[in-house]
Amino acid sequence: MSSDTDAWYVLYTKPRNEKKVAQRLTQAGYTVYCPLHKVRRQWSDRIKTMEEPLFRSYVFIQIEDAKRDEVFAYPGTVRYLFWLRRPAVVRQSEIATIQKWLGEQDHEDIDISQIMPGDYLRITSGQFSGEEAILLDRTNSRVIVQLKELGIQLSPVSYTHLTLPTI
Repeated sequence: MSSDTDAWYVLYTKPRNEKKVAQRLTQAGYTVYCPLHKVRRQWSDRIKTMEEPLFRSYVFIQIEDAKRDEVFAYPGTVRYLFWLRRPAVVRQSEIATIQKWLGEQDHEDIDISQIMPGDYLRITSGQFSGEEAILLDRTNSRVIVQLKELGIQLSPVSYTHLTLPTI
């Protein structure tokens, strides 16, 4: 139903209906993307890994401009996200970037046991990409680094943004 020239739009859904809306629209033949990430939830008797939407109440849909109103026939859809009084358009490159970051690595499988406080690291993505840093502290789920040049302390989102520099 869609082609490469169709724009990606941001569709606002009812709360906790993102996956259902994406499934219904996909079954109807639309190209829909609902980015999901894994989250650990703890209850009193167990810990469970679940997939939750990265953007709550939003899904991306690739559709012709003239057919945008067709999606409101499906339960759970509310409206499109607007920017400057026009429906917000997301570039294909931005969708590809989200897909790349979410699918790149399973963060739970990363082994950082060989990295010790005081080691020099290189930040490989984000605003400080390419900068060297010193590892100040690490736990099982978090690291704190200090940028070598600026002296700023950071806590990157994941270990995948850090590498040992090659000497």
